[in-house]
Amino acid sequence: MPAACESVLEDIEDIVSAEDLKPHDRQFVRKNVFPKVRKRSSQKNVQTDDEPPSDSIIPGVQKIWIRTWGCSHNNSDGEYMAGQLAAYGYKITDNSAEADLWLLNSCTVKNPAEDHFRNSIKKAQEEKKKVVLAGCVPQAQPRQEYLKGLSIIGVQQIDRVVEVVEETIKGHSVRLLGQKKDNGKRLGGARLDLPKIRKNPLIEIISINTGCLNACTYCKTKHARGDLASYPIEELVDRAKQSFQEGVCEIWLTSEDTGAYGRDIGTDLPTLLWKLVEVIPEGAMLRLGMTNPPYILEHLEEMAMILNHPRVYAFLHIPVQSASDSVLMDMKREYCVADFKQVVEFLKEKVPGITIATDIICGFPGETDEDFQETMKLVELYRFPSLFINQFYPRPGTPAAKMPQVPAAVKKQRTKDLSQLFHSYNPYDHKVGETQRVLVTEESFDSNYYVAHNPFYEQVLVPKDPVLMGKMVEVHIYEAGKHFMKGQPVSDARVHTASISRPLAKGEVSGLTEEFRRSPQNGTNWKAQPSAEIPVKTRLSSWMALQLPWQQERGGLKILSVSLALLAVLVMFYYGGMKTEL
Repeated sequence: MPAACESVLEDIEDIVSAEDLKPHDRQFVRKNVFPKVRKRSSQKNVQTDDEPPSDSIIPGVQKIWIRTWGCSHNNSDGEYMAGQLAAYGYKITDNSAEADLWLLNSCTVKNPAEDHFRNSIKKAQEEKKKVVLAGCVPQAQPRQEYLKGLSIIGVQQIDRVVEVVEETIKGHSVRLLGQKKDNGKRLGGARLDLPKIRKNPLIEIISINTGCLNACTYCKTKHARGDLASYPIEELVDRAKQSFQEGVCEIWLTSEDTGAYGRDIGTDLPTLLWKLVEVIPEGAMLRLGMTNPPYILEHLEEMAMILNHPRVYAFLHIPVQSASDSVLMDMKREYCVADFKQVVEFLKEKVPGITIATDIICGFPGETDEDFQETMKLVELYRFPSLFINQFYPRPGTPAAKMPQVPAAVKKQRTKDLSQLFHSYNPYDHKVGETQRVLVTEESFDSNYYVAHNPFYEQVLVPKDPVLMGKMVEVHIYEAGKHFMKGQPVSDARVHTASISRPLAKGEVSGLTEEFRRSPQNGTNWKAQPSAEIPVKTRLSSWMALQLPWQQERGGLKILSVSLALLAVLVMFYYGGMKTEL
């Protein structure tokens, strides 16, 4: 076989020419060689300017727009979420267009509310906004098609909103839908001493419990809020005290059913109310939320005494829904029309002038013309000054949605007939000429008046004089409408300041005077920090001071990992050089 080349190599050294480096020279050159970092140009590592890598996004500096639908309980949740985000450094904005993220807090009571929620999600996606969903809709049905791929925070997880928003801004999808428990017992929800931004700095909304004991066949809220879980009395009283110290002059107690409060923790609503009235300062007022007839029946005597208290509005919201016992049975309301009438008659007798508000559903499945006429008679009998009329909408997943439905045209006509009856009387005409004591707390929708309420929680419009805001004042009623009266301050009347301290500014974070403790029971992650160390108006320079503990730990681990890696590289080169010299 022919050789590959003509000359034969006897030894490997034969390939070294005279011009090549000698072994000593090669060792000298090696000491002066430094590693060079090779830049990768793979497409997957290329980031566009408008989409920076998630690790480069600094959380806590973006603008958040929050939209809330539904009841006062939902509004309270929205205030808590806004407060935590603002305390962390995010800017809460009223301008949805300039926001980086939309936080949509939903209501599942009616189809129209969910339709608005769904349309807002679509709009946010069209405008390339980050989205976090909250409230009863995603809690009750998180697997709906239009919720896929979106971040969700459950109704009992609102104390973790900062985590969810942070991860969503980084491009991740997060879902926290669990329930809070203590030794297996379901808790009311997030802690009451969390930061919040009150929509109205003069009004504090306190959720005394979540969930209920009923199983109404039309209700979707039960699917989201679950069974009854009450907050301890001492926590509720502490929250009220803190609110008054921050300039609040009106407290609203809210829940899915305030009348059921305490049944799960061995107490009751009157016991809570007596404790609360002890801490209400002079001039401030308390408003009780909705209660169903079965639970108020047990405490009528005590409730009448409480509603006569000078610092409690003589107002009660008691939903009847229908004046037909057969319809109430199909609704599984657990009372009859006679029970409702007993409550109303007793309170009207024992609490003169009391305002009774109620709800009515028109066109519930199986409702006959006779059933509806009974409801019309009830409204004619009591002439409720505040009546919430709802056309029945079948909510998916509820028993009522599977029942034979009343034709849409019939439901619409019954709703119209009841509305016409309601608008046929004016409940306040007889009060023209009276002098009333009112508490001024809000601005009217048309911005032309301030809104006040008299002891019966009836709306009184007063002149838009900044001196009156947050004050208790006597007014002369000179005009009455369907939903309001108009009053002029009496010339020689004493204006009493209801707040015991200066109210917070609009948008200012409440609760920063409290120290936040790490609480494994409810999963909160706030680190103990006095408010002096966390200014409300926080900028990027103080962002690190606002980090939650789990975020501080994660950042520390990243720094430690990088430091160890650099140290390992230096050690490797150092010992590599020593071995060569040896």
